[in-house]
Amino acid sequence: MPKPQWQLRLPGDKVVTTREALASLSNGCRVFIGTGCGEPQHLIHAMVADQSIRDVMIYQMLSHTLVDYLDDPSFVSRFLLRLFFISESMRKAAYEGKIDYLPTYLSQIPKLFRNYHIGLDVALIQVSPPDQYGYCSLGVSVDITRSAVDHAERVIAQVNPAMPRTWGDSLVHTDDIDFFVPWEEPLVTYQPDLPEEHISRRIGHYISQLVRDGDTIQIGFGSLTNAILQHLVSKKNLGIHTQLVTDAMLPLIEQKAVTNKLKTLVPRRVVASLCMGTERLYRFVDDNPIFDFRSSEFVSDPAVIARNDNLVSISSALEVDLTGQVCSDSLGYRFYSGIGDQVDFIRGASMSKGGFSIIALPSTAKDGTVSRIVSHLSEGAGVATTRGDVNFVVTEYGCAELQGKGIYQRVMELAQIAHPRFRSDLIAAAKKNHYIFADQLPPPDQDLIFLERYQWQVDLTGGQTVLIRPLYPSDEFEYRNFLYSLEEETIFRRFFYKTSLFSHEVVQQYWAEIDYRTTMSLIGRVQRGGHHEVMAVGSYSRSEPGYAEVAFVVHDDFQGKGVASTMLAYLEQIARENGFVGFVASVLQENQAMLHVLQKRYPAAKLTADPDGGLRVIMVFDQSGDASQPSAAS
Repeated sequence: MPKPQWQLRLPGDKVVTTREALASLSNGCRVFIGTGCGEPQHLIHAMVADQSIRDVMIYQMLSHTLVDYLDDPSFVSRFLLRLFFISESMRKAAYEGKIDYLPTYLSQIPKLFRNYHIGLDVALIQVSPPDQYGYCSLGVSVDITRSAVDHAERVIAQVNPAMPRTWGDSLVHTDDIDFFVPWEEPLVTYQPDLPEEHISRRIGHYISQLVRDGDTIQIGFGSLTNAILQHLVSKKNLGIHTQLVTDAMLPLIEQKAVTNKLKTLVPRRVVASLCMGTERLYRFVDDNPIFDFRSSEFVSDPAVIARNDNLVSISSALEVDLTGQVCSDSLGYRFYSGIGDQVDFIRGASMSKGGFSIIALPSTAKDGTVSRIVSHLSEGAGVATTRGDVNFVVTEYGCAELQGKGIYQRVMELAQIAHPRFRSDLIAAAKKNHYIFADQLPPPDQDLIFLERYQWQVDLTGGQTVLIRPLYPSDEFEYRNFLYSLEEETIFRRFFYKTSLFSHEVVQQYWAEIDYRTTMSLIGRVQRGGHHEVMAVGSYSRSEPGYAEVAFVVHDDFQGKGVASTMLAYLEQIARENGFVGFVASVLQENQAMLHVLQKRYPAAKLTADPDGGLRVIMVFDQSGDASQPSAAS
């Protein structure tokens, strides 16, 4: 039977049998094996089957095939497996001490090979057949394999027609390979377990609010981060600069959510390092110029990452403590995964113009019995990401923004997104550690997901955008800063008395009454630089039967721009949902601006003299059910 055309392109003197190729392995040698779905399965099985090979040290990042042998005492006695990352299939062996874990930043591994801190005698890789010019492709495994090929003493390649040819820095000339073993077999496929759908949906919802059109995103390794990608499909002109390409990215590319047009580094290309997925994905990346596969030394270098403007890093974690420390590679003393590229991308995102990072994790583990937001990391847990590196932490209960905030605010933000059943205990632990005030109220011990309906973005006259949402206990500092920024007359109009003190104790009394149903407060926030500042507060609280008393205070710089009118309409919507039939308000007679706002929405409002001075305004909601919202700048 004649050989396929591609075999004829292989150098005849280098094409050998599997036994002949592996004869170059000697006792005590150091062997690198290609990564994950690109690993040469046939060569691995043959190496393990050769009983003459002993005391071999194997280096690999993501290992799959060797899991079949780790319960065999003969294998463990002959091979030492050293992994840079512990995949799910390898965790049992890691817990049993059968694997040596090398905690290393992914961007630094190629340098370890280049500087011979880790010397490699042999690299076992898998490549595509050579083209007419003699170039094979590393296909779905460029990552650290690129550097291993360049610095190993001997390179043995399994040539497999099933391996896609990928664009980028994936080409290896036949001159640079010592032995070729032609062997066709399906590539390893990867389909992560799906997280609980309602959890990934809620986390995806919050992340979709953070990711902007035109951002360049990085998605960390894991089932949760892949599951949330579907919630970005409505975005426009996203770019991708990431270590790993998976099937979950295909809908974003196919539906044009990802175009890479606005990327500032390697525009119009998905920059990645390896690919793990199904056969559909492998055929999609095959000879597809939208993909640019590079070494991990390039893809995960923080300085390179930072050259992408608006780079958003999205990764996961095992637990986060109340100060913002992140553990992602171990469960206590048990190594669970690896450092990988999380720190590389978080630091690259922090240096990116307009960039930021997100840590996403479910609020609980072990069927809801254990909180992942913790008062302190578990004994033995590794701090992969320091408290100084974290921007946002997202669970299914919300988003905590930590950047630039002190321990007090971090505690409140993180306790607020913990599972409701653990919030009181977290606050108690924070008080014990003197992280927060001794009289600090805990966040409500209820699921406030319904408050997500009460978030709006409003464009005001003058081009400014206001984000309106409920007021949370974690907003205390921003709220107090807002009150202190007001003019004396503005404060008097709101509170009917002169005051210059808005202490923690005063604010605590205010929050003690908020239940988000009978009592509600909305805040308006505007972006100033890289953060948001409160510029308006609108509230209602139950007064007489069926009615709630409503009040507003708007920063002097934003008065007359329709902010109060807008917030009044949204407060009415919420009040209607909670059974109220109207509002009442106490307004100073000279406060004609507020009277105008109220009478414009409620032309039939009744005005009577207020016993405390000023006017009492009674406003009945339109019983026809018309709760129309204001225009952009009403």
